[in-house]
Amino acid sequence: MTSETTTQPAPVQPPNSRALRKQRVPITRRRPGFVYVLLLALAVFFVGPFLWLVISALKSPGEWAALPLRLLPEQAQWSNFTRALGDMNFVGYAGNSLFLSTAYSLLITLTSAAVGFGFARLKAPGKRGLFLVVLSTMMLPNILTLLPTYVLFSRIGLINTYWPWILWGLAASPYLVFLFRQFFSGLPKELEDAAIIDGAGWGRIFFVIFLPLSRPVLITSFLLSFTMTWGDYIAPALFLDLDRTTLAVAITAYYQDPNGNVIPTVQAAAAGMYILPVLLIFFFAQRYFIRSSVGSGIKG
Repeated sequence: MTSETTTQPAPVQPPNSRALRKQRVPITRRRPGFVYVLLLALAVFFVGPFLWLVISALKSPGEWAALPLRLLPEQAQWSNFTRALGDMNFVGYAGNSLFLSTAYSLLITLTSAAVGFGFARLKAPGKRGLFLVVLSTMMLPNILTLLPTYVLFSRIGLINTYWPWILWGLAASPYLVFLFRQFFSGLPKELEDAAIIDGAGWGRIFFVIFLPLSRPVLITSFLLSFTMTWGDYIAPALFLDLDRTTLAVAITAYYQDPNGNVIPTVQAAAAGMYILPVLLIFFFAQRYFIRSSVGSGIKG
């Protein structure tokens, strides 16, 4: 009689519950102090230049040039802001910046949405390759194309006019095309199928159905274009003379003493008021940036 040998399964060791808890707990719960220090360092890194600008705008010229460096002024010089508004036509130059930024942003948002819709919903041979060509243009720095563009606009008589910004707005932006294309690709095909059955053409499908649905992307596109144009210095300095230029160029050209030296405290006050609209736009519209990133599948 032979006895059968049975192999007993190895006992299963219970998982180390302590190790599992340590593995599953996010790092923000395990090391909250490290996270706070990191966030504080980032906040100082990003907010620090703006605070330094405001403090410089409240100093007198002597305090600004004093050595060793003085962090805070003894008495806030609020007159620097009144001088920044009165020493040049601040409101007029701000109006030039507002007109160029608004016109360019509206046009390029609409054209980029139309091109993105075409890449996302229409069928055409070579569409994928053409889209890759459009994306590849994002690798080109704008400074490389600025001089040839200046020569072209100079030969057709568009220098010292606002037409270059209108024409640039009519040409879609590669990044915004990508943004709209990603958003429109995520919408269900049943939308356009139902519209086609009802007899709608592609233009009506775009303007009546898809464009209203892309509201977060539209707002994000407009705000990105607006802040970029508002803060642009090189193009207005190259294409416009001092009477028609924007606020960014005017701030660097004025605010000088009788000897031609720049008054840094007044210039800092003007720069602080100059960036104020961009800060307000960011605080009131940041939720649209998040919605746009989520809707287009882009992770920030």
